[in-house]
This record gives sequence, C-alpha cells and structure tokens, in this order.
Amino acid sequence: MKCLYCQGNMVRETAPFHFDRQGAHVSLDSVPAWVCTQCGEPLFEEAEVNAIQELMDAVDKQAERFERRSPSN
Repeated sequence: MKCLYCQGNMVRETAPFHFDRQGAHVSLDSVPAWVCTQCGEPLFEEAEVNAIQELMDAVDKQAERFERRSPSN
C-alpha cells in the first residue's frame, strides 16, 4: 500500500489520535493504523474509524449531561 500524500510505503502499526469535543480533550495513544514509513501519515481502516466515531458520540452525550447540570444554565 502506498501513502496518499507522499507515495511512501505503508506498514501496519499504531498511531495516536486526539480530538476535542465540547470542552473535552480525548487522547488515544495507540490506534491500529497503516503508517507511512516516509512521512508518518496514519491511515485508519473502517473499523477503527467507526470505533472513534462511536467514542465521539459518547463524549457528546456525556457533555450534554454536564451542560444540563451546569449552574449557569
């Protein structure tokens, strides 16, 4: 497999993934991914993308609970 950005070789490793949602910062240290040996760009497969999206949805739902309980509301 070739990298979409630099055409380097991709190898199966893990890569970090970070996201911010509604005041929360989530850091995943080692998500399975294809990683370019030349530029380091990760490419996540569908299963990992789906898992990350489910995690984002769960964070959004929990953040909504915090917002409803906020004393400023």
